[in-house]
Amino acid sequence: MDNRWRQLGALLVDYSAEVKPGEKVMIAMGEVESCPLVRGVYEAVVRAGGYPQVQFLSETLRHQLLKHGSPAQLSWVPEIEAYGMEWADVYIGLRGASNLHEHDDIPSERLSLNQKAMGKISSLRWEKTRWCLVRVPNASFAQQAETDEETITEMFFNASLLDWPKESAKWWEWTKVLNKGSTVRVTGKDTDLRFSVKGRRWLVADGKANMPDGEIWTAPVESTVEGEIYFEFPGVLSGRLMHNIRLRWKEGRLVEASSSTNQDFLRAVIATDAGAGFIGEFAMGTNMAVNRFCKDILIDEKIGGTIHVALGRAYPKCGGTNTSAIHWDIIKDIRREGTVLVDGKPVLKNGEFLL
Repeated sequence: MDNRWRQLGALLVDYSAEVKPGEKVMIAMGEVESCPLVRGVYEAVVRAGGYPQVQFLSETLRHQLLKHGSPAQLSWVPEIEAYGMEWADVYIGLRGASNLHEHDDIPSERLSLNQKAMGKISSLRWEKTRWCLVRVPNASFAQQAETDEETITEMFFNASLLDWPKESAKWWEWTKVLNKGSTVRVTGKDTDLRFSVKGRRWLVADGKANMPDGEIWTAPVESTVEGEIYFEFPGVLSGRLMHNIRLRWKEGRLVEASSSTNQDFLRAVIATDAGAGFIGEFAMGTNMAVNRFCKDILIDEKIGGTIHVALGRAYPKCGGTNTSAIHWDIIKDIRREGTVLVDGKPVLKNGEFLL
């Protein structure tokens, strides 16, 4: 196989997850095309003295549940998968892409019901394990990115096989500036969004939790969020594309939400629970090797010079307090038009960092 899969497997095990002798490692294999990377990770876990266990996940299989399952089955939290989060010290999710339109025939209310159950698995993952998620490129991924498989695979490796200690050190230096600030304002096309980050921390995503990685992120003080935002890129969740999303908050609460496609699903998602309409994360993408919108959150949120907000669950390690079954990142492209200001000073303008 391409030796870069072996290189990446070693990077994920030794750098990202830092697997130690005796640790139990759950390798979640998503779609059959992710097998070369599964092999690379499995080999690296064995070499590190860990105990690897592989589980197989597939959106094609999930489609059968979504299509034929009862409400009770759709709401069911898979017990073995949940137990895996309790069992594992480390979780490495190798998520091969599937047909983006796999679930187009599923009514929004059924998809939303199952998404809530999957959100509980996601919560267990970040509560119970050290974890890293990877979107493994394949033919389906190339198609949704509107390019060929060779091009998208090269972008993936270029963005993943970086000198991560060097990139990490640079981004952590940037947070020293950001952590001195207390207010954030985002301007751009049909956008003027403001919030406080007082008492919160800016943190770096530097290849530990995602691969490829690259973002600087924090959690807004929930009650301070004011204003509106428009997203040039469509929101993507469970294979649904929601174009031209517009969101508006008043005193921290989401008061308006619209999209030109799949608006019923958008509104079902934000009605998942009491915390789903709050902003749990605000972030700036820093990986300049990620330069193509792929309709995939794990990749797109890293696009250098873009920003994203996540609806729902906040991560406590940056001071966030909001809880929800969902954590849904939506990416806004400000590389042509838009500015992020901290305490009134621009830190990112038209895709260029000013830190």
